Amino acid sequence: MSKHSQTNAGAVLVVDLDAICNNWRALRARLGGAQCAAVVKADAYGLGAQRVAPALYRAGCRHFFVAHVDEAISLRPLLGADASLYALHGSPPGAEAEFPAHGVVPVLNSLRQLAAFRALAQRHGKALPAVLQVDTGMARLGLSAPELEQVVADAGLLQGVELKLVMSHLVSAEDPSSPTNRLQLERFRAALGRLPTVAASLANSSGIFLGPDYHFDLARPGAALYGVAPVGGADNPMQSVIRLRGKVIQTRSIDAGTAVGYNHRWTAAKPSRIATVAVGYADGYLRSLSNRGTAHFEGIPLPVVGNVSMDTITLDASAVPEDQLQEGSLIDLACPLNPVDAVAERAGTIGYEILTSLGNRYARSYLGGE
Repeated sequence: MSKHSQTNAGAVLVVDLDAICNNWRALRARLGGAQCAAVVKADAYGLGAQRVAPALYRAGCRHFFVAHVDEAISLRPLLGADASLYALHGSPPGAEAEFPAHGVVPVLNSLRQLAAFRALAQRHGKALPAVLQVDTGMARLGLSAPELEQVVADAGLLQGVELKLVMSHLVSAEDPSSPTNRLQLERFRAALGRLPTVAASLANSSGIFLGPDYHFDLARPGAALYGVAPVGGADNPMQSVIRLRGKVIQTRSIDAGTAVGYNHRWTAAKPSRIATVAVGYADGYLRSLSNRGTAHFEGIPLPVVGNVSMDTITLDASAVPEDQLQEGSLIDLACPLNPVDAVAERAGTIGYEILTSLGNRYARSYLGGE
């Protein structure tokens, strides 16, 4: 349970740790002999890394990826000594010593990061573990083609680095028809052929579904662990992980022609019943869901009408008998009937943003994970 009690809070978020672990097992089963890591950056995509990562560790996961070194430092005491923690952003200038001090492995993305880590290893008098990322098409992080050439030409640039892994990141793996996937695979293979022989990692969640060519030695699923569909336009094989329910604050009956909410962007075409729910954009219920979102009460769809406010949304609850919907009634905002991807589609975004936008005012509870 979070610091907010279910009685006091305006909404309740239930995170199913068993479903997350089952999703990890299902992804691992697709990998054959490759290992399956877990990406738990951004507080495990908004769901609570300090609960999610230990549950995955108990399920058998031993490789965990975060973005920032501080994320890794906070998780280190919660995981066994045999768990590897990797920080995808590498080291900010001056923070290199944090990595060996806390048992965190940096992903080295640039010649500057490589040089700074090499200098740290020299001061320690021993090689230090690190991952090397090469850019194969994202143009975001990793050694560019000219930087890779320098590393290949001068073996001394890797001196002092105990290279654990060479990795890259796929651009559009959720679209199996994208020619960029094959192009990146070819570039990655070419890079591996010119670097020291170590384990390799290319596949993210969606990359796992591109097939064995993309699996290499370690896959790094993130969003699919949390129930986001890994392949666009296909049935989602992952289990739903969250149930988000908001409390009704008030209901009212309005006449035809009555406008609702800020800027009066919705007007009732007929006499209607409006339910105001204690969730808004401050809680991660995006403003783009204004007049587009859908909630559910006991399976009955309730459209969002009017603008999403900071702390509230208004629903057309006309389809629910008046005596069934009371102050304090819980309305499903995201659930297996209305999964994260469906909410995202109506909001004009992706499931990742919905999950990572979930606010801190919910009463959070966790199921399973033991």
